Amino acid sequence: MIKTYAEFWDFYLTEHRHPLTRVLHFIGTSLGIVLLIWLVWSGLWYFFPLCFVCGYAFAWTAHFLVEKNRPATFKYPGWSFISDYKMVWYMLTCRISREYIRIDNTKRT
Repeated sequence: MIKTYAEFWDFYLTEHRHPLTRVLHFIGTSLGIVLLIWLVWSGLWYFFPLCFVCGYAFAWTAHFLVEKNRPATFKYPGWSFISDYKMVWYMLTCRISREYIRIDNTKRT
């Protein structure tokens, strides 16, 4: 049982080891954000749930077809949502590789 966000973040990263999984998450999250901005701008904000559909469609496809695991969203929805944005931010800022090096080093000690 995961008790802290730090523990969850490491678990989350291990569930997203394949680069294609991370790319699909990035695409889905980015499209979800763009869709949200467009919906608000166009006055169709009440369709905002479509942003979640867009993001999760890409993410869950990655988990089921690429990683072949069960999305963490099913057990930890809040932390998974936050972690998706954190992972996308780390990808944008070129820090995601350091996180994988860190968790690999943690496992060795």
